[in-house]
Amino acid sequence: MAVAGSRLGLIAGNGIFPRLVARGAREAGVEVIAVAHVGETEPELEGEVASCTWIRVGELGKMIRTLKQAGCERAVMAGGIKKARLFSGFRPDLRGAAFLARMRTLYDDKLLRGIADELESEGIHVISSTEYLPRLVPTPGVLSRRAPRSRERADIEYGLGVAKAIGTYEIGQTVVVKNGLVLAVEAVEGTDAAIRRGGELARGGAIVVKVSKPQQDLRFDVPAVGPETIRLMAEVGATVLAIEAGKTIVLEREKMLEAAATAGIVVVAVEAPAADGAGPPDERGAGRRR
Repeated sequence: MAVAGSRLGLIAGNGIFPRLVARGAREAGVEVIAVAHVGETEPELEGEVASCTWIRVGELGKMIRTLKQAGCERAVMAGGIKKARLFSGFRPDLRGAAFLARMRTLYDDKLLRGIADELESEGIHVISSTEYLPRLVPTPGVLSRRAPRSRERADIEYGLGVAKAIGTYEIGQTVVVKNGLVLAVEAVEGTDAAIRRGGELARGGAIVVKVSKPQQDLRFDVPAVGPETIRLMAEVGATVLAIEAGKTIVLEREKMLEAAATAGIVVVAVEAPAADGAGPPDERGAGRRR
């Protein structure tokens, strides 16, 4: 439960999500102290929070000092950091460098859990990024005006299994499929690049499936889609967006669904299977296992 009148630390990544979190917390009577990342966080966040300190990716010590000095006993992580940033413009401070040396991995989930542990060790409790925005996470069902057709449902089922399987290896959260073929798998380049690559290969009719990784800690690493996702799908002629119900954030929902209606794109929230592998759809359109 939110604690009205308390002070919340916001560790902000990219996209609009940090601003939505700040707005939701503020509406609940919570003062928000933000730590934003140079080159990632939108500057507009400053107008949504009580104070905003800018750091470079990797400045873990500065992040923690900022939150402690502000008296934050709770914090939320909102918005992603492009993994490519770890290879360009990455300048960890002493604590950040020591942290990475101990982690010995660049896997998203392990890094985020490790950062959460660092915060917890300093008395800063990490809460769910949807604490103040539960309405952003859809339940199972068709969100768009049109429901997926039989062939599309078969591709969705296949894509869900593949996406969960690659998630166990920390590869990514999104796959693009068509007619039982995987056209693109999200890797370090991110969701948008995967959609563009897969959509261009499909030449129309691509199915985009986005899920959480099986080991994902949904306190601070929740998959998200929004109007920009639909815009890009429309640009490459993709026709269906399937997201994992209960584990995916829909940003600017009304705007996103309006864009989907205009482009004729199906949006559906589905329950994903366990990550135990999946075979391509058979000729009857039903999923089968190898």
